[in-house]
Amino acid sequence: MEGTTHVDSTVPLGDTCRTAPRPTLDTSLYNLSSKQAEFFKAQTGIDGDEDLKKHILEVQAKAYKVAPYPCIHAFFFLRLNLSDLSVYEQILELGRKRPNAVLLDIGCCFGTDARKAAADGFPAKNIIASDVLNEFLQLSHELFKTTPASYPGCHLPGDVFDPAFLSVVGPSNDTSPTPAIDLSSLKSLNPLHGRISAINAISFFHLFNEEKQLHVARALAGLLSAQPGSIICGQQVGAVEKGMVNNSVAGPDHWLFAHSPQSWTSLWDGKVFKKGSVKVEAELVEVASRRVMIKWSVVRL
Repeated sequence: MEGTTHVDSTVPLGDTCRTAPRPTLDTSLYNLSSKQAEFFKAQTGIDGDEDLKKHILEVQAKAYKVAPYPCIHAFFFLRLNLSDLSVYEQILELGRKRPNAVLLDIGCCFGTDARKAAADGFPAKNIIASDVLNEFLQLSHELFKTTPASYPGCHLPGDVFDPAFLSVVGPSNDTSPTPAIDLSSLKSLNPLHGRISAINAISFFHLFNEEKQLHVARALAGLLSAQPGSIICGQQVGAVEKGMVNNSVAGPDHWLFAHSPQSWTSLWDGKVFKKGSVKVEAELVEVASRRVMIKWSVVRL
């Protein structure tokens, strides 16, 4: 189906709400890599390529009615982004060796990265997939053909700017072992201050302006365990020099704030955490459509 448009669509995207033509779903954009196909076939139990495509398109259509985001239209929700980051093996190692290690996938959409980490050995019962839209979390079960009873991972809807869900506290200094917690009983992230071993924030920060990006960084830093090796990581739209950039994926009228590797490093090492207490790695990579992304990680020392 070619991309015709609806002209009366109002699409909220982080700090902006643009009224612009919204493309209808275009099945020609569906293009799983062999790695993705193998993963989704294993997760869903659907062996045939056409049957898998039909299943994914049905879930995509439902999600697009909930929120017509570019990531839904372009099938970005199928990407295995976390497993492509250099710190992925370190995260899996935390899940295997650190007692009661918790992984948080924030702004997760359907929680594909969370599911991939569980499939690769991070204990699913210690993984939280969180998104502001509970409908996406419900559709995660439909996409992966699970139920809350059959999949032990925690789905936790909430708004990171709501202090009742996630309040900002200073980074923890307590390096003692983290006690076990029943994630299924959580109503917010606040009980996990200083207790999360790894946080995945892919395609999340660029949804917000500069001030709110700092707020979110401080909020997530307050959740991170002080034990050495604890990790926050992600990937988002970046820039050579920090400032406003055009997000071509969301349309020509959509601008967002992007950090450079230098400004992103300075934010975490000095503003969010005490300077010298974390190791920050950040690099720009060019992706399709001539977009520049910044891949990054913050590791407590």
